[in-house]
Amino acid sequence: MKALWNTEGVTQFRFPARTTDDASIAHDVYVKGNGPPILILQELPGIDDKTFELANRLITAGFKIYLPHMLGRFGKKTTAINSLRLLCIRREFNIFLNGKQSPIADWMRSLCAHIGQRENGAQIGVIGMCLTGSFAIPLMAEDTVIAAVASQPSLPMWSRDPLHMSQDDVDNACAAMTRKGPAVAMRFKSDKISKPAHINTLKTAFGEHLEVTEYDNPVGNKGAAHSLLTAHFSIDAYERTEMYFKARFGMI
Repeated sequence: MKALWNTEGVTQFRFPARTTDDASIAHDVYVKGNGPPILILQELPGIDDKTFELANRLITAGFKIYLPHMLGRFGKKTTAINSLRLLCIRREFNIFLNGKQSPIADWMRSLCAHIGQRENGAQIGVIGMCLTGSFAIPLMAEDTVIAAVASQPSLPMWSRDPLHMSQDDVDNACAAMTRKGPAVAMRFKSDKISKPAHINTLKTAFGEHLEVTEYDNPVGNKGAAHSLLTAHFSIDAYERTEMYFKARFGMI
């Protein structure tokens, strides 16, 4: 593991689950920290130092982090290689689907339930980013999930209709958020990957159940910024995320 992810206090387990199409998916999950649990769903580039920095910030803020390793080399950013790896696990991550979630969503739902059991019935928060951003919001329909942040959601790619879930997914999540409170979605205004169309379609689908914020680039970044919580770190976006989870967990 990289130095930023100090191994002291880290536990690891392998989590297998079956999908609705009877496929079997299994991935390693790393756990560190104490406090209310937050599940961080990795970005396409992989779990690297910037992901560890996000995890460490949340651990310092009083949360327990669950970090599944679903793609790439643990501790190293490999965007191009991971893009090719998507072809190898395309049954899990189908980045071109419309009106339906990828099979990996079934695995995520099972993992959320498992975390709740491990945490003695505690509810959890979820952060999805880019490739996994759009998966976070429908997870609000799960009994164990109390809060969700979709950071720079960008699926499905190259689609005219970027809603990456079914109407049932939307309806179930909205019903749950009526009781629990809204989810959060965010992007950089300059982002060319998580496009306005992605956010606008999510806003249309979820309405008052989704709080949306679009951020200016961090100071000194004049290009197209993308990863709000990691590579192109925005302190405003991070503070919004931390305070959202603390409020939902009754920590403030």
